[in-house]
Amino acid sequence: MTAATRLRELPPGPLGESLTRVSERQGRFDLRYGRPAEPGWATCAELLAEPERFDRWRAGLGGWLRQQYGESHERTTAGYVMSWYLWVPAYVGGLLFHHERRVPALGPADLAFRMARPRPHPDAMAVLSPGFACLPDDPAAGTPGADVVADERALAAVLRGRFAGHAARFVDAYGKTVRMGKRMLWAAATDALDNALWLSGRYSGDEGAGVLDAGLVLEGGPAPFTSASTLRPVGGDGGPVEWTRRRESCCFHYLLDNGQGTCSTCPRLSRKNSGDPCGARDE
Repeated sequence: MTAATRLRELPPGPLGESLTRVSERQGRFDLRYGRPAEPGWATCAELLAEPERFDRWRAGLGGWLRQQYGESHERTTAGYVMSWYLWVPAYVGGLLFHHERRVPALGPADLAFRMARPRPHPDAMAVLSPGFACLPDDPAAGTPGADVVADERALAAVLRGRFAGHAARFVDAYGKTVRMGKRMLWAAATDALDNALWLSGRYSGDEGAGVLDAGLVLEGGPAPFTSASTLRPVGGDGGPVEWTRRRESCCFHYLLDNGQGTCSTCPRLSRKNSGDPCGARDE
């Protein structure tokens, strides 16, 4: 009997209950506790152990992009897969931090996801380990598997560290299969975490709280991340305040036919005179 099979037989416990609550609140991705029995799921560890799986993922994406745009540039498929993969640990961690003030285990062996069709992106995610970090006033603080930390700043550091640990494994594995430097890959990791916290608030109707969480978790922009949160308000002057952010990485969507040019938040716009900020090499 595998560890995943044993886990499916366990009661959900505090973390499973958290995932049920946050799944209902965000309403965009299917979130599970334990690896589902149905086919189509893979753990993050399985992908990182066999980097050629990323080649197959990019090839499948390339076919879908050709149907949509008549073109499939290798840097675009590399950029999409990079962002989609990093979204899994970032969103799971960010969502539970934002709504529950809990941080699950985020290692590659602790997470699984399902690939959608025909657009091959993760549309469902699962947490495979019952342990979590939490605050002293958490109702489950005294239960087995709960790692209690002093305050919200300490909990934010746990999320930052656990996500960084997973991202480092990805940067090492994925960097061997694509023409992208480490700075580009860490820029994408920074974008994933910043976006995940921001959108955790937006999806549930409290965008401002998500912005505050992004600022707390990425406080100071510590290495290996490439920046603190880049979220900033726009509008005002009597109208509603909206939020936007400057991307640290490029998705290379502009390379597609009918790709409608560069995104307004792309770093190519703000750093266009500094060489190739979105290129394949380290700067």
